[in-house]
Amino acid sequence: MVDIAERPTRLANPPTVPRTATDRPAAGRAGRLLGVGAKVLHRGVAIAALAAVWEGAPRLGLVDRVFLPPLSEVLAAWWELLRSGQLAEHVGASLTRSLAGLGLAILTAIPLGLLIGWYRPLAELLSPLLEVFRNTAALALLPVFVLILGLGETSKIALVLYACSWPILLNTIAGVKGVDPLLIRSARSMGLNHLRLFQKVILPAAVPTIFTGVRLAGAYSILVLVAAEMVGAKAGLGYLINYAQYNFAITDMYSGIITISAIGLVVNQLLVAVERRFSTWRVDVSAG
Repeated sequence: MVDIAERPTRLANPPTVPRTATDRPAAGRAGRLLGVGAKVLHRGVAIAALAAVWEGAPRLGLVDRVFLPPLSEVLAAWWELLRSGQLAEHVGASLTRSLAGLGLAILTAIPLGLLIGWYRPLAELLSPLLEVFRNTAALALLPVFVLILGLGETSKIALVLYACSWPILLNTIAGVKGVDPLLIRSARSMGLNHLRLFQKVILPAAVPTIFTGVRLAGAYSILVLVAAEMVGAKAGLGYLINYAQYNFAITDMYSGIITISAIGLVVNQLLVAVERRFSTWRVDVSAG
């Protein structure tokens, strides 16, 4: 016979229901979402602080709001440029030139860098020439490009090509020369010929350094192009900034600057994603 006094105790402690397999992925997704949200929040603190200072300093009279308008006014002007279609026109013109020059630099500088880094006689032959041109600033050659190629699109794309080629070329050479000699000796001991050795060992080991150069070139492609568009261009973000300055449209000028920063950030993140795709074998030592 069951004691009645024991019933509340038994009912107060019901058996626990085991978690099903479908609960664990849901909890994992929630944890990942929380982790991503915390990471984004952490990285956005500095941007939020800059935006707050930019908005508050002109309104508090710390700086002249004629020359540095509040951020809210700049964003309002940016929205008007976007609605009118002017911003899209200038962004399209700049991106076309920038991506064309960057793409040509990738197609020419990476193969050349691989050859120079792998074949020592070629490196010794071209090293003096590379040292001369690598120390010549791209913007210093802007008048030369304009004189030879004119004020059209060709001179601007050629200038971007020249500026982007050097970080890609030099990082590719460094990546090939920096491959661990032990890996090369091990691959040769396994009977790999020169082509297979280059394909299976040299190129994968050099990919991270090559992409570092590509990311630097992505930033250069925007910066150099903006300066080039201030001379003889009729469209582009550099033209927009220069035209707004001459007409004292300060908010439009800052709108162009913000757009350039945003484009540079997006291009860098895209290149980082591509680098991770081609470097899946790497271990992230910064994690944890």
